[in-house]
Amino acid sequence: MNRSDPQKPSNWKAYKKGMCEGCWAGCCTLPLEVSAYDLIRLGVITEDEAAVSLKKVAKKLSKEGVIQSYRANSGLFIIEQRGGRDCIFLDEKTRQCTVYEKRPEVCRTFPKIGPRPGFCPVGKGPK
Repeated sequence: MNRSDPQKPSNWKAYKKGMCEGCWAGCCTLPLEVSAYDLIRLGVITEDEAAVSLKKVAKKLSKEGVIQSYRANSGLFIIEQRGGRDCIFLDEKTRQCTVYEKRPEVCRTFPKIGPRPGFCPVGKGPK
């Protein structure tokens, strides 16, 4: 099966149960927006840090290479991508999530939500 281009949702396949088995993790190459709650669940910040200042949290996490940006108007952080592509929590060899049990809410609900709800960039292996 050829993989879809994650940057072109119009080419994605309708999601069906079982599609994730053997997938190359195309959804993990999309920009990942997370909330402060997600960062707390991931264990990269504490509740106290979030309560004091999200701007300070953003500065700290940016220096640590965890986020690439923070959008104060929405309160969302964009997780850093390895090589401008893969989520930093995606294992490079296995292509599996290294924080699966603690993964952000958007990951838990994909593909119900996302650039094209109900569809995903499914496929196996590199292009």
